[in-house]
Amino acid sequence: MKVDRVTLRHMALPLKHAFETSASRDTENHFIIVEAEAGGVVGYGEAVADFAPLYSEETIGTCWHVLAEFLIPQLFEKEFSHPSEVTGWHKPIRRNKMAKSGLEGALWDLWCKANGQPLARALGGTKERIEVGVSVGIDDIPTTLHNIEDFLAEGYRRIKVKIKPGHDVRLISAIRERFGDIPLMADANSAYTLADLALLKQLDEFKLLMVEQPLAHDDIIDHAKLQRELQTPICLDESIHSPEDARKALELGSCRIINIKVGRVGGLQEAKELHDLCQAHGVPVWCGGMLESGIGRAHNIAITSLPNFLIPGDTSPSERYWVEDIIEPAVTMSPDGTIRVPDGPGIGYEPVLDRFPKYTLRTETFRR
Repeated sequence: MKVDRVTLRHMALPLKHAFETSASRDTENHFIIVEAEAGGVVGYGEAVADFAPLYSEETIGTCWHVLAEFLIPQLFEKEFSHPSEVTGWHKPIRRNKMAKSGLEGALWDLWCKANGQPLARALGGTKERIEVGVSVGIDDIPTTLHNIEDFLAEGYRRIKVKIKPGHDVRLISAIRERFGDIPLMADANSAYTLADLALLKQLDEFKLLMVEQPLAHDDIIDHAKLQRELQTPICLDESIHSPEDARKALELGSCRIINIKVGRVGGLQEAKELHDLCQAHGVPVWCGGMLESGIGRAHNIAITSLPNFLIPGDTSPSERYWVEDIIEPAVTMSPDGTIRVPDGPGIGYEPVLDRFPKYTLRTETFRR
């Protein structure tokens, strides 16, 4: 298969509600939609970098540059029979995982559509429905409790709350007191250090599913030290950029759970390999969210259909974040807290092209 055209669109969707973590507060989400065409068939991917380098070093600007100057020209020189081959092409280009993922995702969708296959099945997925959790941003405790009550009533199967120094133990204690033994985890987004060991050990009494990325974004050494001191499983997120990173972290004992974000690890093929590695080691994984539009969300649904995604992910329905998504049908959640895995070709959702101009800040088309 040879790709004839690639179009990049820098888009921004306004959030229904501001979303705050220990690192940032967002009122809209920026991303790049990658559109690849071959023989009249079009596939879509999403590069999930934000406007600022707060989650990783990548930004909208760096992704655009790497796609336009390196990845797309490289693609036009190649021909592929299966999208798993693309990961090998990308290896000489260091990091830039989100840029790589955006293009690779479009090629998976393109190939699956051309071959009449659902993306989930092409990846080896086995589930017909996936379980859904929800991520709750930082707010005052009464508001957080109110939001959690609403989310539980809607059917979400796992609650994740963002924490930071000064907004941690009291918050978790209040949640446990109000809601009892609900599936609960805490996400620190690298807000702590080993100097906070005594505080972090207090979390053990609350029987959390996990505490996610408590220490530095690029660390696996101190996390290993911390995990030896905690009963609560540590989940690594920002520290894991590849299956090789995961292998090292597991050998060191840095975590007991891994969050797989397709954009963070460089695409669906890398995500699948990371899943397989963790499965072989008996380590459960789950799919984290990056406030994706429906296109990126569809890719998350597909990868979560693999069997070792044992913990409900952050793949919430479209209405959780957006007044209006850019796909049809919108991603919806059943009252039992699950989302159906599409069985149509490719990602199983159709981009609503007449909505694109409303949210597009910049666009550029490249041809072979």
